[in-house]
Amino acid sequence: MSGTQRDFNEVYGLKFEDLYVGRTASASRTISEADILMFAGVSGDTNPVHLDGEFAASTMFGGRIAHGMLSAGLISAVFGTRLPGPGCIYLSQSLKFKAPVKIGDTVVARVTVTELKNEKRRAIFSTVCSVGDQIVLDGEAEILVPRRK
Repeated sequence: MSGTQRDFNEVYGLKFEDLYVGRTASASRTISEADILMFAGVSGDTNPVHLDGEFAASTMFGGRIAHGMLSAGLISAVFGTRLPGPGCIYLSQSLKFKAPVKIGDTVVARVTVTELKNEKRRAIFSTVCSVGDQIVLDGEAEILVPRRK
């Protein structure tokens, strides 16, 4: 996370007053077979493009791909644990899926403050997931952030 660490509280996260345009944070995960199977189980999305290698080989992807929402979930993890962190409320998210993610790919989810709406304690974020230099997902999110008491 850019900026100082001393304004971040692991239990209560950042407050609206700690945010500034350009502040960013990220998280990464290497996608595994287990991740895809668990996501399919939890979400109920058993599309064979995610689970069946033979079927997936016949698609435009040429093999199995991770669920797009699995990558999007990494964005949620950044919001809930890093920026702004615990105490924030996810209000909205737009997503555009740009490229597939495959088993073994390391996805980096990065969020960046692009606008602050002081009167309503809302922060607008750019949200991007990438594998190497390839953007696989991008979008925008609105987050409600608590103020200092």
